[in-house]
Amino acid sequence: MMKKRGRGIGCNLYGVGYGFNRPDHSAAMIEVADDGSVLILSGACDMGQGSDTAFCQIAAEELGVPYERVRIISGDSDTTPDALASTASRQTFVSGRAVQLAARDAKEHLLRFCGELNDMDGHKLTVVNDQVIVSDTGEVVMDFPLLAELAHQEGKRFIGFAWYDNTTADVDKETNQGDAYACYIYATQVADVEVDTKTGEVTVLRVGAAHDVGKAINPMMCEQQVEGAIAQGVGYAIMEEVILKDGKTLTPSFSKFLIPTVMDVPEMKTYLIESNEHLGPFGAKGVGEGAIIPTAVAVVNAVYDAIGVRIRDLPITPEKILAALNSQKADQ
Repeated sequence: MMKKRGRGIGCNLYGVGYGFNRPDHSAAMIEVADDGSVLILSGACDMGQGSDTAFCQIAAEELGVPYERVRIISGDSDTTPDALASTASRQTFVSGRAVQLAARDAKEHLLRFCGELNDMDGHKLTVVNDQVIVSDTGEVVMDFPLLAELAHQEGKRFIGFAWYDNTTADVDKETNQGDAYACYIYATQVADVEVDTKTGEVTVLRVGAAHDVGKAINPMMCEQQVEGAIAQGVGYAIMEEVILKDGKTLTPSFSKFLIPTVMDVPEMKTYLIESNEHLGPFGAKGVGEGAIIPTAVAVVNAVYDAIGVRIRDLPITPEKILAALNSQKADQ
């Protein structure tokens, strides 16, 4: 047979945040305007991963107001509090928690004012579906936008601020044991491949991915993160290669350094496994970077399942496949 198929599995765990006692903190501010709209200020940079959307959802949920009335200014070092870098799958987990706590702070100020207006204990009030209600009975006290308007008529500004520190302790230098990270992402991916034993070409047919994301703040964005990671993982597994010679890069352009196109991306199915991470906003973790790790492992194992030869040097190029098959024949 010139073409053989195989299936492989790849698993990983990935620490969220910087870990190992490296500073890992974030701050956020939230202001409630006189029309009941909400403004978030966060230094987190949204590079397309969707943190702005997630932060607006988190603030809306915490404040009990519609998502459509929440907007955000992010990534502006002149006007927003520091959130450190958008790396280490940390922004939803760390900055999202800061946004949640800032929203909670603003809400507490508003509810205290509402209690004063209505001769009630503000601690016994909450906001649900854009209405201030009594927590125990569900009795409606007033609409949230009206409360915001009355507050501003009295010259009050309701601004919430929070600083969340995710810095962990370092591991023991003698045993290398300890809580290096606040939480971990867990994932398993299964890849189906087809190997052409005549040309050495590897085609990734399908990838199934199950990822523990904590609480999925935005399931569609989580799936998009995983799918993008799979595409990158396929490139890492079978085509992307930096070739150096005499200190120079021989693959300096996309004509020589190959990356997956839409024709190379396999059929994908993502399964979000939700858990409750008590440190994250509403139980959320990160997802982005950890999702790329299992793909290449699953592809490598699938190639082994298909042809019975273990490739240990990435990417798995046709030349490596043919060399491995020839070596296998010579040993038989």
